[in-house]
Amino acid sequence: MTAEQIPHKMLSQDAYSTWLGIEILECEIGRCKVGMTIRKEMLNSMGKAHGGISYSLADTAFGFAANTHGKYAVSIETSINHIEALNEGDYIVAESVIESVKNRLGFNIIEVKRGEELVALFKGVVYRTQKDWE
Repeated sequence: MTAEQIPHKMLSQDAYSTWLGIEILECEIGRCKVGMTIRKEMLNSMGKAHGGISYSLADTAFGFAANTHGKYAVSIETSINHIEALNEGDYIVAESVIESVKNRLGFNIIEVKRGEELVALFKGVVYRTQKDWE
């Protein structure tokens, strides 16, 4: 399976990311860019997007990029800093770039943006297994 095919296969088997409306914008080995639109049912009691929404988008980008190297990879630690509030109708994008694969652990910072505006920073650690994507 090619690097570009893996994220598409992952998305087809991911009911949560599908429900969120996440779409793959670009992907290649070591990189994946995804986007989505904030919907009314994603808002919290203050009328802003729940923090889990931007977190989920970044986590999906992170997971997809980590798996493009052809081995099953899973996150083992993640965190996010929310910088700006998000509103219904906002379109947000997250891009993950895995610079190098030298061992079983990978570290990455993903920027979540609304247009050119940085709205969140996600940090993640991924563990790469020996299982191949087929």
